[in-house]
Amino acid sequence: MSRPSSAFPSRSGTPSLRDVVHEVMRQFKHEKESEAHQIFRQQAGHQPKGILPQTINPDEETVPGIEHPGSTGVIYCSDRATANGFSYASSHEWANLGQGAPEVGPLPNAPPRPDSIPMPVDSLEYAPTTGVKALREAVAHLYNDTYRKGKASQYTYENVCIVPGGRAGLSRVAAVVGDVYCSYQIPDYTAYDQVLSAFKRLVPVPTALDPKDKYKLDIEQTKKDIRTQGLAVILASNPRNPTGQVIRDKDLKELVSLSRESTTIILDEFYSWYIYPDNEKDFGKSVSSAEFIEDVNSDSVIIIDGLTKNWRLPGWRVCWVIGPKNLVTALSQSGSFLDGGANHPMQLAAIPLLEPSRVAIEKVALQRHFKYKRDHILKRLRDLHLDVDVPPNSTFYIWLNLENLPPPLNNGLTFFEELLKEQTIVIPGIFFDINPSHRRNLFNSPCHHFVRLSFGPPIEDLDMGVDAIARVLRSVRKEGTKKFGHSYKKSLDSTGETI
Repeated sequence: MSRPSSAFPSRSGTPSLRDVVHEVMRQFKHEKESEAHQIFRQQAGHQPKGILPQTINPDEETVPGIEHPGSTGVIYCSDRATANGFSYASSHEWANLGQGAPEVGPLPNAPPRPDSIPMPVDSLEYAPTTGVKALREAVAHLYNDTYRKGKASQYTYENVCIVPGGRAGLSRVAAVVGDVYCSYQIPDYTAYDQVLSAFKRLVPVPTALDPKDKYKLDIEQTKKDIRTQGLAVILASNPRNPTGQVIRDKDLKELVSLSRESTTIILDEFYSWYIYPDNEKDFGKSVSSAEFIEDVNSDSVIIIDGLTKNWRLPGWRVCWVIGPKNLVTALSQSGSFLDGGANHPMQLAAIPLLEPSRVAIEKVALQRHFKYKRDHILKRLRDLHLDVDVPPNSTFYIWLNLENLPPPLNNGLTFFEELLKEQTIVIPGIFFDINPSHRRNLFNSPCHHFVRLSFGPPIEDLDMGVDAIARVLRSVRKEGTKKFGHSYKKSLDSTGETI
């Protein structure tokens, strides 16, 4: 954990830590006193819900009967960056450490990147809502080859549904879940907030994970909650976004076993290849609940994954949901009215990418490269006295605690706004506080003092972003914090000027 005394030492001619603290006696204790938090609340869908008297926001009341769900973290942060001059046409001028996407270019010793997409005439037709059969077979074969060798129960194409992106997979699953208590953890993937808000038959039951336990899910407590609260569904990312931790081995086996106790386990496994081993012999190993499922058609485990992260092809929007056969039948029906199915030519182009021998090479190259980037950015943060409480052993995210920085920089929203001035994007931690009704004073959120940094981008972008953080900290040492916490640009006018 960073220490303010080391991050901001007293130097001749510069404010001491005590001076800094006195200067910010006006420090914010409630979101109403913070400009960054007020900008957040003014966004459509971000007002507290279920609190009387009901506040009317004109931006949310323009169409009768429409209720804004609120934006995910990346969308909100991209909109705020745009208000500060960011555009995808000139994105190279910015360090985008917010986008939850890996770099898509060639990696050392990895197979060549796909650079063309065949389009046979038949592929111009709609694909089935469950996906192209040959791709479903390829997915089933890859999981059997990787995780289920020697097991009596094997996946077939009937256990696989192809979907147009991970969010589409989550939405299809949520649409077929009945009126049940759904357990989720804090912090976790931002889109769960919108899913739990939009699909109101899911009754959200939160569990706050403790950083002192490295955000580990307590399986024994979860078993008690199933018995005492009647939890019917458990939703989680594994490896976990944003903390970079992973449930594996015995713990994962125990979690999967809960599926045999009248509970459905939904695991978002998009980062299953992003595992960083200490031993050379462990490179190329990945993690999936598929390894511990006994019967693929009776264990109620639902796996969501795809080409987005592991294959580093986010633009393809080709993903899959794996589970019992009767689940796939239900997903076909929900997909027919939710999204209509994944892109047909892209599905065909994906088939050779799932060949196990190719995947084995891809995994090793990815793990070596991203482990190098992880170690690089952690070292640079340590040099700035920003030690990471719980370093990531998976994913490509760093969950950075700002609590010991001088206020107002010690909260994620203000830190985010200040970095926008430096042409750098991060994601404030509050977006990972899955809080469907948005009732909580943001300053009371367990994620309030955090930001998520992505080391998905190329290393040059990572260095640009850390350089920007260094400039902000250097400015605090030299000038104090008077210039921070205010003067944020609200939007772009019609000429493209910020106002």
